[in-house]
Amino acid sequence: MQPKKTLTLFDSTCLIVGIIIGAGIYKTAPDVARGIGCWWGIFLIWMAGGLLSLFGALGYAELASAYPKAGGDYVYLTRAYGRWAGFLFGWLQLIVVRPGDIAAMAFIFATYAQELYRPFSGFYLNQITYAGSAVVILTVLNILGVKEGKWTQNLLTSVKILGLLAIFAVAVGGPRMQPDYEPMPWTPTFSIALILVLFTFGGWNEMAYVAAEMKNPQKNALRTILTGTVAVTVLYLLANGAFLYTLGYEGMSNSSAVAADTVSAVLPDIGERLISALICISALGAVNGLIFAGARISYAAGQDHRLFRFLGQWHTQRETPVRALAVQSTIALLLVLALGSFEGTVIYIAASVYTFYLATSVAVFVLRKKEPHVHRPYKVTGYPFPTIIFCAVCAFLIYKSITYTPPIEFILFEYIPSEYIPFIILLAGIPVYWLTSRQQTKD
Repeated sequence: MQPKKTLTLFDSTCLIVGIIIGAGIYKTAPDVARGIGCWWGIFLIWMAGGLLSLFGALGYAELASAYPKAGGDYVYLTRAYGRWAGFLFGWLQLIVVRPGDIAAMAFIFATYAQELYRPFSGFYLNQITYAGSAVVILTVLNILGVKEGKWTQNLLTSVKILGLLAIFAVAVGGPRMQPDYEPMPWTPTFSIALILVLFTFGGWNEMAYVAAEMKNPQKNALRTILTGTVAVTVLYLLANGAFLYTLGYEGMSNSSAVAADTVSAVLPDIGERLISALICISALGAVNGLIFAGARISYAAGQDHRLFRFLGQWHTQRETPVRALAVQSTIALLLVLALGSFEGTVIYIAASVYTFYLATSVAVFVLRKKEPHVHRPYKVTGYPFPTIIFCAVCAFLIYKSITYTPPIEFILFEYIPSEYIPFIILLAGIPVYWLTSRQQTKD
């Protein structure tokens, strides 16, 4: 059975906004402020982050409108470079990237959920329990049906947007303050600040994975990307404005909990708990969106490759890829147990994520030349410059993420940079593809 077109423009926009606005803005805003060094530079770099993300998103909008099929990057890479490229993308997404994204956001939920309630005395037990529970419960909701999945996403996204607007309103309506602070020991460079900003904008490409379920994807793909990216940029600017107005530049850049400090200045008794609840909701919205969209990648790979065939089945009654959702959840839970923290999961996936961003963006050029006959309802505005700029940014991020990542100790390795692990898994996928493709040809 093929996916039905059940997602409206509002549904798909909520999906994108919900994934982008996880909890990154609350964690990265102070570091970005220190890296920039002045209050007005904060607004410039966040606007630049939105613009660069939009440049990348325009390329995805062209590809999604021309090839509105489930799977996103998997479809584009297969058509541009061959079956091997799609296989390796599906292989790494299934084992590394998507479960890692889900685990990372689940850890952010766990960090703030335990501020509200600690069922266990040990920090590690609370982290694992909350993170694992979020993955399981939201996966079950998505398995129940596409309506349950999208309604959950719409609700969580709406609440988190209202929460960000509430922070802005409380800050503007409250007193300005000069909090006591100690200078942070680490000041990031400008390049690291830009990496943090673009990480916080990550998720705009998720629209491509559900294009087959969109109503009128030829038009709504572009509308979703434009609406989602602009809305997130505005919300991020408002949030930074609220932090600056209440805490001042020095207070904001040296805060360890910038949103809590901002709201606590106006609501000292309940501000911290309110912010913890808001960040929990934001993180859950991101986890749900990642689960919803990620299973579509494995489903698409299962349509074409023998190794993934078990995952390439669409449940007739529930209208969801049930098997893909279950396997994705299982791997995410294993990463929760193995990596144990938000920082560990981000380090684990960073370089490989930008590698596929780069490959898919280059596919815009390749497919225009390779398949000029395909109807493209939308073509990149200002082509080729936005796509070239975004490709250059991806190459820069790959280099910087490798250069600035410290080694992390793994059970099977004494010391090895964690971003190398996905590349080892990627290389392992080459003989797996060769063996399974030979067997599939014989069959």
